Amino acid sequence: MEQGFSFSTLKKLAAEPDHTDVSLTAAERVLALSKMGCSVEINEEITPRRYFRSGVEMERMAAVYLEEGSLENAYVLYNKFITLFVEKLPSHRDYRECSVPEKQVIMKKLQDVAFPRKDQLRKLLHEKFNKEHAAYVMSQSQAVVVDGCGQQLSCSLVEQERLRVAQLRRMQMEAEQFRYFEDQLRRQELANRRDEAVAKVPEQTDGSCLSHSSKNHVRLDPNRNQPPLPSSKPAATLAGVHTQLVEGLRRVVIPRDLTYKFLLLADSNTARGIETCGVLCGKLTQNEFLLTHVVVPKQSAGPDYCDMENVEELFSFQDHHSLLTLGWIHTHPTQTAFLSSVDLHTHGSYQLMLPEAIAIVCSPKHNDTGVFRLTSSGMGEVAGCRLKGFHPHSKDPPLFSICRHVVIKDLKTTVLDLR
Repeated sequence: MEQGFSFSTLKKLAAEPDHTDVSLTAAERVLALSKMGCSVEINEEITPRRYFRSGVEMERMAAVYLEEGSLENAYVLYNKFITLFVEKLPSHRDYRECSVPEKQVIMKKLQDVAFPRKDQLRKLLHEKFNKEHAAYVMSQSQAVVVDGCGQQLSCSLVEQERLRVAQLRRMQMEAEQFRYFEDQLRRQELANRRDEAVAKVPEQTDGSCLSHSSKNHVRLDPNRNQPPLPSSKPAATLAGVHTQLVEGLRRVVIPRDLTYKFLLLADSNTARGIETCGVLCGKLTQNEFLLTHVVVPKQSAGPDYCDMENVEELFSFQDHHSLLTLGWIHTHPTQTAFLSSVDLHTHGSYQLMLPEAIAIVCSPKHNDTGVFRLTSSGMGEVAGCRLKGFHPHSKDPPLFSICRHVVIKDLKTTVLDLR
């Protein structure tokens, strides 16, 4: 091998098998997927009910993946479902005191759906991976000839050659992956240095140093169509195995009329200087999220806060229409579009449940709309913060950023007002 990587480096790279590597056995590939399904952590500051609601949507997403034939994604999500509710959540400090309808739903889903489908998918994946591995072995064997006359080597020599080629191929892939990671880290370091050169932005500003306004005054990252960089954020509850990602995130499609319709509904509150908030709901299809509904629940609000009430109505509507929670939206009647310290904590719980969750902030006074998410630094700071109400947070590195994984399309939004 000519790459010059040490054995310890290659051993580290090889520690986590790639479930897409057809040179691996079926058992090795299924094990790699199972490990992904075990990567679930809980936050004691998030109520058990929030996790139970997340579980309802997790099972809903897994069913979509299964229906679409994405067996790997479905298998990982059912494993996460089982890991979360059998191994992790029962250790939550408030678990025993939590008695909500969703808890019984989850317990029934575990017995009737998650465990049976996990076993079913494991068998299907073994069959699929065995076929792929056999095809790989056959292709390698057919490539070996003696004296150019097409005579195959003996079975033992063929097997030795297969193992040698598979090992070399795996080491080459690992070396290429390592070089790719090094390149991306260098690019990320350069990007971080450019960010550090930009003046710090106080909490009251609109975060314009992170983005540029479009003609429609919806601020998205201008580089959102560039090749994605790998994400180093920890695995979130509803994350699965994804392809065609931006920074490790599945795409979220936002209808162009969404903010217009929401601001019309919020107009009376805006005129009085009062915030309005709603929940963004939608569907998972072909490994991307389509935002279809904005549900505005009963709420209490003021100039700088908006608290949702009677969320059972919201949950009932979501369950009836099989909708997923994709984030939230709210107005800043007098301020610019940014995430306040309270907003950071609010969105942290959304993003912990679904890494693709977005926070849309509308500033009618400044004719500006921002689509935000927390950075890895923001998620870490919020997770370690126990303060309530408005309070200072560090601003370097930035705690939130403009979303790169969203795209606006000419679709229609349904806005439901439950107030």
